Amino acid sequence: MIVLASKSASRRAMLEAAQIPFCTQPAHVDERAIEAELGAVPAGEVALALAKAKALAVSQNAPCTLVLGSDSLVTCDGFRFDKPGTREAATEHLRFFSGKVMKLHSAAALARDGEVVWADGGLAELHVIAMSDGFIADYLEAEWPEVSGCVGVFRFEGRGVQLFEKVEGDYFTILGMPLLKVQAALRELGVMKK
Repeated sequence: MIVLASKSASRRAMLEAAQIPFCTQPAHVDERAIEAELGAVPAGEVALALAKAKALAVSQNAPCTLVLGSDSLVTCDGFRFDKPGTREAATEHLRFFSGKVMKLHSAAALARDGEVVWADGGLAELHVIAMSDGFIADYLEAEWPEVSGCVGVFRFEGRGVQLFEKVEGDYFTILGMPLLKVQAALRELGVMKK
C-alpha cells in the first residue's frame, strides 16, 4: 500500500479506478513559500518541486512507506494561476482563459524514508472556448464551490469539459496527476506487478 499525500478527490478516484491500494495523509507544506524560493522557473519545474515537497513532508513520518505527492499548475498567456479563493476570483480566471490556450502542468513524486525515489511530470494544452459572462455565471452557479479547489476552475471529469473545444495531452495529466507514469514507476519499484 502507498500513501497519497493529497486530499484531492480526483487523485483518489484515479488510484481507486486503477486498483492501486492506498491510504491518504494530506501533506502540509507552504506552497507559496516554495514557489517564492524557486523564483522565476518554468511552471513544470514548480509543479515538480511541489510534488516532491508533498511526498517528502509525509514521508518523514511514514517510515518504510512509499509516499505519492502530486501537484498541478495552470499557465495562460505567460501568467501562472492558482486555485481561485473566491467565486469572484474564479470569474476573473475564466474571463482571462476565454478563447485562449490553457497549459496544465501536472507532476508526481514518490518518496520513501525522506528521500525522493522518482519524479516526473506531464503537460496538457487545453483550448478554451470563447465564454460569455452569462455562460461563466451559469457554469459557476452549477459548479461552485466544488471548483474552488481546482486549478483552472474546472473538473474535466464533469461539467468542466464544456469549457474546451480541443485538448492535447494525457487525460490523467488533465485530471491532476500523470497516472500512467506513476504506474510505470510503481512497477519499477516493485509495488505493482509487471
